[in-house]
Amino acid sequence: MFKKLAIVFVSVFCVLLAVPTMSPKLAPYFPSWIKPVPLGLDLKGGAQLLLEVDTTTMFQEKTQQLYEETRSALIDRDKGVIRFSNLRNHDGVVSLVVRDENQVSDAKGRLKAAFGNTVDISSDGKTIELSYSDKQKEEMVQDALARSIEIVRRRIDALGTKEPSIQSQGGKYILVQLPGVDNPEHIKELIGQTAKMSFHLVNENVSPEQMASGRAPNGTEFMPYIDSPSQMVPVYSRVEVSGESLKDSQAEFDQNNMPVVSTVFDASGARRFAKLTTEHVNERFAIVLDGKVLSAPVIREPIPGGRGQISGGFTLQGAKDLAVLLRSGALPAPLQVIEERTVGAGLGADTIEQGKLGSIAGVLFIFIFLLFVYRAFGVIASIALMVNLGMIVGLTALFGATLTLPGIAGIVLTLGMAVDANILPFERIRDEIRAGVPSLRAVDLGFNRSIKTVMDGNLTTLICALILFQFGAGPIRGFAVTLSIGIVTTLFTCISLSRVMVDWYMNGKNKKIGYVKQ
Repeated sequence: MFKKLAIVFVSVFCVLLAVPTMSPKLAPYFPSWIKPVPLGLDLKGGAQLLLEVDTTTMFQEKTQQLYEETRSALIDRDKGVIRFSNLRNHDGVVSLVVRDENQVSDAKGRLKAAFGNTVDISSDGKTIELSYSDKQKEEMVQDALARSIEIVRRRIDALGTKEPSIQSQGGKYILVQLPGVDNPEHIKELIGQTAKMSFHLVNENVSPEQMASGRAPNGTEFMPYIDSPSQMVPVYSRVEVSGESLKDSQAEFDQNNMPVVSTVFDASGARRFAKLTTEHVNERFAIVLDGKVLSAPVIREPIPGGRGQISGGFTLQGAKDLAVLLRSGALPAPLQVIEERTVGAGLGADTIEQGKLGSIAGVLFIFIFLLFVYRAFGVIASIALMVNLGMIVGLTALFGATLTLPGIAGIVLTLGMAVDANILPFERIRDEIRAGVPSLRAVDLGFNRSIKTVMDGNLTTLICALILFQFGAGPIRGFAVTLSIGIVTTLFTCISLSRVMVDWYMNGKNKKIGYVKQ
């Protein structure tokens, strides 16, 4: 008896999970963790963006980084300076000429120790060339793609966009689907920014003539203000503190009630920031974001503790956007929007209504067939089918899966298989009764002997669904999710729930079963 009550309890619980989806007006009466099934882009409408990871720019930046690190490795005063010349960065290759031929092997050894197997190092006489290996480049692309997806997800989530779908596609592309978003321009602008922040000292020794000529001294770059591109700031190329050390950022108001962005550095970043502000009091430092100067304030006093503020005449929305960008981290490579689509909510609404009409019509015809052929057992099969549908929707909502058109196709396919799984025991019961077995015993034999067939058919389909989920993408995975959930609920309702209802109907007696001619 306990087993039967447990089966009924599980069935009722899962059906209740589907109520907020089936009847949104009742959703406020349910706990907050029971939510309606979120609808996908094809049902709810919204925006779709296809982004490309700019690997060309990424490799250029990586090679420039290799250039800087090569110089640092060879002029390490603790290990001894190796004299070299003609250090160049061209076409993804860093090359240099060691002045003393006797130091070539030492230079190669030091570079090998610095870069390991990530860089191919070759030499021809006193000339040494360094370049990233093909394997390392492939790993860079995959790492950039994975990090970009995570950063894009954090930026979109911080904006409160509901149920975004973000996934890789084709090796270096990211597909972003934003259900319910009518105007993707703001989001497109936000996720497209690289958001690489760094702190640099300002070179106050640059003359107005040099500024006017546009020729920056060695180790200095001219960078424009973000809100005044015509005004340039002479900034030392050396990064004093990197934005990678940033732990948190929030939009706040300063003492003058102006929007600012407060920053908090991690332990190492806090030490470097404290050292910078201690050693350069009364000097200016520039806060640079993606090659543009946000502000260049004067350091009035040391700033220990790793906390600071970025001001720059922000609007409140601008401060919030910058805080989101800094908090989510810098993109490892620029993202280019190569395709944009907008799906109207009306199209999705029409699809839902047509789907409802088709589902209702299909279910009604199935019920009529079951009632006509199997009489009382047809009523039981119909109840089991409705419970199965409710359990699919309820568990989909519980797992937070997004419902799309392919997902609806998976539900429809599951219900068709469920009808077959329901009537197999009934046909088996009919065979047993025709063989002269009493009806109560025939019910036991019918369910027990049909279980293997039902299990085999559904488990093989479940294996296919899991393979589709593992190796598929987008709509295919949506189809696989609802199909997998549906197979599990079908096995539960057909093997367990139907048996319980048949047992209660028989009530331990050899009743005449109407659909069997005895």
